[in-house]
Amino acid sequence: MTQTAVKNSVTDSCLTLKGVSWSQFESLEAAFESVGGIKFAYLDGILEIMTVSPEHEETKSTLSVLLEAYLREKGIRFYVKGGPTLGSKELGARKEPDESYNLQSKKAIPDLAIEVVFTSGGIDKLQLYKRFGIPEVWFWEDGVLSIYYLREEYEKVDRSELLPELDIALLVRYLTYFDQYDAVTEFIKALRE
Repeated sequence: MTQTAVKNSVTDSCLTLKGVSWSQFESLEAAFESVGGIKFAYLDGILEIMTVSPEHEETKSTLSVLLEAYLREKGIRFYVKGGPTLGSKELGARKEPDESYNLQSKKAIPDLAIEVVFTSGGIDKLQLYKRFGIPEVWFWEDGVLSIYYLREEYEKVDRSELLPELDIALLVRYLTYFDQYDAVTEFIKALRE
């Protein structure tokens, strides 16, 4: 196992290792089982170990409560799946999304996965999600919400294919609001206008 990259930021940090077998990955994951604030991603021998900052969690939570407010306001049935561990040795991949949802009914695989990125490593997250068969993935990075929809490959789209009525600019405006509670309150008011 060789270390290939370490990238630090003020908030999160990520260690990327190459040449990691599945059994080595599982051993490392088990060793960190009781340590909070650490997430793992694995794809074909590449392992990312990432610490998760309070800023990361706050951004993820704000995006989640805004999305859930939208879904409730529009009467769209949804099920929060959270960050379940997805993948298997057979897929050669495993990852926990920051947040995920099923729309309309409960399913084994989320319809929508959300990733909040403060720092990144060497794993192509879209390749991970493609192996899991998740139809839509949202990335929040550097103040931009990027949406990808799975066809043959993931294609970057201007608006959600699952939620085509959702005004992305409005969502982003309140995602960057100064206060989470006020953001949700004002977002709901704007949706009702």
